[in-house]
Order: sequence, then structure tokens, then C-alpha cells
Amino acid sequence: MNDSPQHSPLAGFTVGVTAARRADELGALLARRGATVLHAPALRIVPLSDDSQLLAATKELIDHAPDVVVATTAIGFRGWVEAADGWGHGEALLMRLRGVELLARGPKVKGAVRAAGLTEHWSPSSESMAEVLEKLLADGVAGRRIALQLHGEPLPGFVEALRAAGADVVLVPVYRWLPPADPAPLDRLLDAVVARGVDALTFTSAPAAASLLARAEENGSAADLLAALGHDVLPACVGPVTALPLQARGVDTVQPERFRLGPLVQLLCRELPARARTLPVAGHRVEIRGHAVLLDGEPRAVPPAGMALLRALARRPGWVVPRAELLRALPGAGRDEHAVETAMARLRAALGAPRLIQTVVKRGYRLALDPAVGSKYGE
Repeated sequence: MNDSPQHSPLAGFTVGVTAARRADELGALLARRGATVLHAPALRIVPLSDDSQLLAATKELIDHAPDVVVATTAIGFRGWVEAADGWGHGEALLMRLRGVELLARGPKVKGAVRAAGLTEHWSPSSESMAEVLEKLLADGVAGRRIALQLHGEPLPGFVEALRAAGADVVLVPVYRWLPPADPAPLDRLLDAVVARGVDALTFTSAPAAASLLARAEENGSAADLLAALGHDVLPACVGPVTALPLQARGVDTVQPERFRLGPLVQLLCRELPARARTLPVAGHRVEIRGHAVLLDGEPRAVPPAGMALLRALARRPGWVVPRAELLRALPGAGRDEHAVETAMARLRAALGAPRLIQTVVKRGYRLALDPAVGSKYGE
């Protein structure tokens, strides 16, 4: 396997994954590009067969036909039909859906509708719920009964706009999400974010973002979490709806232009390397990433203590950094300056290029910044 940055753009970075569904797929995409992945589901999905709310909504629609059914996600629509079939109501549901106006949001949903033996009446080209809402309001919804298949995602303003226009809206809650049964993995991920042990945190659903924030409130880490996401840890969301709970707390996020897992990973492949510190040192190109260094494009794993020292040196490249200051940068080092020497020896060994860091006797250490650029940094 080629570990060059061209083939492993995320080498040296740690990415947190909060997804419950498709977490393996996202994790594999990240790992394939060199990232270290920390996964902790921020929520769990209620099994459809056990979901009394979905069963009640299905029976209500079978007994009292809607005028319009809006299918919002392919997996949600398929899951609804399969759950109804398991409860013995599959044929009755399909018969009911054949007699109503069926709107499908986008081509994937359209495919799920047709796979069920149904035909959609209309589908937007943009895959946008805003366009679906515009279509419904333009056709007129006053006095009409509209069933909306949900998929755990909030639809800000959608239901309110329909009801304000006189519609009777019935919600079909497919794949409801609850907090994880065991919060320990999520707590560990929160600790890693607060400690800046991850470089980016990914979100693929708004409920996952809301659940993570709620758990941080419960365990007292909310302020530290928001501080980390505001400065050092990149929050990356699959789309604008997913970002809403974070934006409500003042957290700016990055989002791909296409709201898919692949583009989300591609976005991280651009954003994280662009945030890394790159310096010309002793004839080498040194790029400082989350838990590793790229030395002339080759990744070198560095222990946490070594990364702490290297970041402290890189804050003032070319300048002598005293041992006492480096000691303060070491996590849990106490007051023994010998810890600096030990960590420095391991850092140099990990880098494999001893001349990168110079020892200045009785003073401290410095990065051997190339003379051609030293004046830029005040040397």
C-alpha cells in the first residue's frame, strides 16, 4: 500500500464517527484514506418490529385514507413497507398507497417506491424537501390529509407550513432514534474531543448531533465540547439539516456540496490537510498532523508526548523554547525536567531525522528552521 499523501490524504488524522447507521461504511471510507477512526454511536434505532408508534400510524392510514403520502427516504420507505408486512398489514398498506397521490423525494426514494410495485405521482429534480413543500402549497392543501414518512430527521418548518395552510398532517415515524443504551463509548468519544484527541467529528444526522450535545450536558462537558468544536476539532456534517443542532449552539460546521458519505470524506481530505502546520526544517518538509508527522510526504507515527513537544516548538519555529515551557506542554509530566529529555529522545527516534530538533545547551530546544525562511519567523 502506498502511504504517500496522494494516496492517504488523512494519514496522521483521527476522525470521530457518531453515526449509528452506515457507520461501518463511513469508517471504511475514512480508514481507506489513512485516518484513524474513533466510533461511538450517538443514538440507537428503535427496531421497526417493536415500534408501536409506527404500527399505530400504519393502522390509522389503512383505516382512514390520506389524500397525499410523502416518501422522504428510500430506506425509510422500504422499512415501513417491510414492517407492515411483518405485522400482517403489508397488502393493506400497499393497496391504500395505490389509491393516493404519492410524492417521492428524489431518485432513490422513487426507486424504493417502484420496487414496492407502486408508482409515484411526482418527484422533484433537486431531491429537496423545500421543492416538495412548494409543490404541495402550490397545488393547495387546505382540507387535505397528508401523510409524511419521517426518518428521524427534523424537517424545520415543513409540517408547520402545511398545517398553517390548512392541511391535516399525519406523521409516520419510521426509524425513530433514542440515546444509546450504553453511554460509555459516547463518553469516551466526548473525552477525546475535549482533549483534542480527534481532529474532526462527523455527523450524518441531526438527531446524532442533538444526542451528542445532550449527553455532553448530562456529563458536564458541554462547555468544553463547544470550545473544542469552535477552535481545534473540525465538525463535519453531511448536510445543512444535520448541522442545525450544532448551529443552534453557535458551532460553525463544514458540509459537502452533495449530501452523501463519499463527498463528506472528500471534504475532510481537503480540509484537514489544509489546517495542518507545514514547516521547512533542516532541509525537510515537516507537516504536523493530529497524531503523526509527514516528513517529506512520508507519515511518521509520533507518541502523544512527542506531539505535544513538537507543537510547542512549532508555535515558535526557529526560536529556543525553554525546558520549563516544554515541561508544561507535556501531559501529566509533573515537575521533572528529565521527562522532557525522555520525550524528546522518543520524538527524535520517531521522526528518524535527528537534525530537525537542535539542543541548545542549558537553554532548551529549537526547530532547525531553514535559513531561507527564518527571517519570516523573526530569526
